[in-house]
Amino acid sequence: MKFPHNYPNSPPSVRFTSEIWHPNVYSDGNVCISILHPPGDDPNGYELASERWTPVHTVESIVLSIISMLSSPNDESPANVEAAKDWREQRGEFWKKVSRCVRRSQEML
Repeated sequence: MKFPHNYPNSPPSVRFTSEIWHPNVYSDGNVCISILHPPGDDPNGYELASERWTPVHTVESIVLSIISMLSSPNDESPANVEAAKDWREQRGEFWKKVSRCVRRSQEML
């Protein structure tokens, strides 16, 4: 988690440092969830301003949102299109790829 100089007015960025296969995580590990998007109206019109960052969010609320995202991916607005496709169409393959990522991260310890 990396905090900008103007936190809490702007959201922190969150990035996984080990490989992760998830519809809402970019290939570089950056997490894509609404509460981490800049405050205000979404220029693309996908999110309500109330779903985006507000200064009332805490580290705890961010971590809880990420835990929720990990267990319930949003495959309608994916950061990783291939992972979202696997999640929708090939759940078994999805879990195999997730398991591989877990094994690789354990080997790094």
